[in-house]
Parts: sequence; structure tokens; C-alpha cells
Amino acid sequence: MAKAIKFDHIGGPEVLRCETVEVGHPGPGQVRLRHVAVGLNYADTYFRNGTYPIPLPSGIGVEAAGIVEEVGEGVMQVAVGDRVTYTGFTNTLGAYSTERLIDAAPLIKLPDGIPLETAAAMTMRGLTSAYLLRRIHPFKAGDTILLHAAAGGVGLIVSQWAKLLGLTVIGTTSTEAKAELARAHGCDHTINYSHEDVAKRVRELTDGVGVNVVFDSVGKATFEASLDSLKRRGLMVCVGTASGPVPPFNPHILARKGSLFLTRPALADYIADPVEKAELAAEVFGHIAAGHIRIEINQRYALNDAVQAHGDLEARKTTGSSIFVI
Repeated sequence: MAKAIKFDHIGGPEVLRCETVEVGHPGPGQVRLRHVAVGLNYADTYFRNGTYPIPLPSGIGVEAAGIVEEVGEGVMQVAVGDRVTYTGFTNTLGAYSTERLIDAAPLIKLPDGIPLETAAAMTMRGLTSAYLLRRIHPFKAGDTILLHAAAGGVGLIVSQWAKLLGLTVIGTTSTEAKAELARAHGCDHTINYSHEDVAKRVRELTDGVGVNVVFDSVGKATFEASLDSLKRRGLMVCVGTASGPVPPFNPHILARKGSLFLTRPALADYIADPVEKAELAAEVFGHIAAGHIRIEINQRYALNDAVQAHGDLEARKTTGSSIFVI
């Protein structure tokens, strides 16, 4: 029998519970997948707390890596024994499990040399970093970005990738230890938002000009400082709401602060096209296989420790990537 984390009402980490489940055999277009490692992402907390509404009861988690154990009728893209990874949205919900049935469509075959634990720690973060740096804005060498949560899983990948593109990276962190980690992964400058004025410091670092793009995964607490850090006609990219959703605002503020642009992208819309998804995956896996980007797995949990894992994540006790080891 397999194990899976479930919840039947929204709330804090305590609503998560581990259950024994019957997996069964795959139907048409499905595979039975044995997980080796499961990714822990901040997006998981949004399903749990109701930010992303879903029918309940439900499983949780959208990213994992493992071995194909059985394939259903019509499945051609993967075979029994293949090493695969996946990420998505509601189409992959239920990753917190030892085994599961899943549609074959979201699965990505892993290149040789990419361990399953590494894949579980970076598929969502890697593809997110890929679309942020390769699809959102036409970056050119010499551009400057402001990267919030620079010591997080996405932050460490974006920092390293940005340096490959010749960008200057200003990262924000909450502690000096996290700042050290961010600098070790490519941040040119770090700002401790616990006691520094982010926008003022950005202006100092950019000779008053501001940055080309802000990647803001924090939301409510950093929104205004992010806008105030942008150069004229700069781009604000809202990629998360770790501190809460951004309150409603008058779009005229964007004109007043320099004819700014603002977008709130979602990974699902950048991997919906199988061709584009394959291109982004190939690029990120290529950088990792070549050693250009290092994946830091700094927290490992047992599946039974899902409550603690969510608590640590929301308390900002984690750095880099976190996974459940099956």
C-alpha cells in the first residue's frame, strides 16, 4: 500500500495528514509512478490555505521525480523503468505520495546525470527561472535586476543563470547568513530587508537610476519598495505572495512612478505548449548537467513530516530547495 498526504479543510500546516491509499492500475493515458523524491514548494501552502481554491478533500504537492512502474493504454512518450520528473498545477496535484497514478502528459524524461533528488528539487524552480529569464523580458548583458528572496530555491537558480547572461543581480534576504549564500550563488549585491531601506539602497547601488526588472515573490510587504526600485519604464514581475497578496491599487501609480510595466505570470502558461516546455526544460537541465547551475538541497524531510516542512517553509527557516525523500 502507498502513503499520501491529504487534507479535507483549509488551514495551517496542522490540517495535513498521512493516509494509506490504494493506487491501482493506470487507465488510458496514465502511468503508475513510484516516487523517489517530492518537491516542497511555497505554492503548496497556497493550496493548503485556500489561496488557490480546489475541491476538498484533496492530495497536495505538484512536483516529484521517480520511476515509471506501469503504463496505461496509449502511452508512448515514456516506458516502464524510465526516470521522470514533473511539475504543474492542478493537473499534477497529489505529489506528496510514495506512489500515484498520473497522466503521462506532464512527465519529463530525465537526462542521464541528473539525479532524481535533484530533479525533484528543481523542476518547478528551474522551469520558473527559465521562463523568468528567457521569456518575460529581452534581457541584455549589463541589465540589472532586483531579486527578492535571493536565498530561496528560485532565487539561487535565477542568480546563477543571470550571471551567465551578464546581468547584475541585487538580492534581498532577511539574514546575513542568507545574504552570504546568495552572494556565493551570483548576487553582486545583497540588501537585508530586515533593517535596510530596499528602494533607497537600490538607488545607491544604481547611481540613482534603478533596476530594469524586479522579481518579487514576497508580495504585500515588498510591493511598494519594488516599484520604487525600478528605472523609468522598468518591469515589475509579481511571482509570489509569501507575505500576503498585494492590496488593490490604482494603476495610475505605475505612470506616476515612471511609466512602469507590471505582470503577474504563472508557470502553467509557460509550459502549456509542449514544445516550449521541452525547450525550457532542455535549457535548464543543460546548465545543471554542465555544472553552470548548482542545485542546493538544504532541507530533506520524511513524507510523514509534512506538517513540520510547511511550518519551516512559512517561517522562512529554509534556504535553497527542500524535498521529501521517499
